[in-house]
Amino acid sequence: MKGVIYHPRVPSEVRDATAYYEAISPRLGDGFWEELTEAIERARAFPELHHFDPSGLRRCNLKRFPYHFLFQNFADYIRIVVVRHNRRNPNYGLRRR
Repeated sequence: MKGVIYHPRVPSEVRDATAYYEAISPRLGDGFWEELTEAIERARAFPELHHFDPSGLRRCNLKRFPYHFLFQNFADYIRIVVVRHNRRNPNYGLRRR
């Protein structure tokens, strides 16, 4: 079974997004967290199903929320490089290799 490794900035990006939705509604914050963790699990289990974005990293879009994450696929793990809003500058987080 593959593991998941996170870039050191990913936890703060997730906290910021979760806090934003929790400020609107605790249920919305929980929904964001649940959808993100499910998407990470799917990417871990089936990384090849996710398309490459222009940066060359694989991209996983969330369904209910306007967020996505970019990741690298390795033999034993995936490495999540950035979690960002869909309208964020497309270059944000790409230097984090």
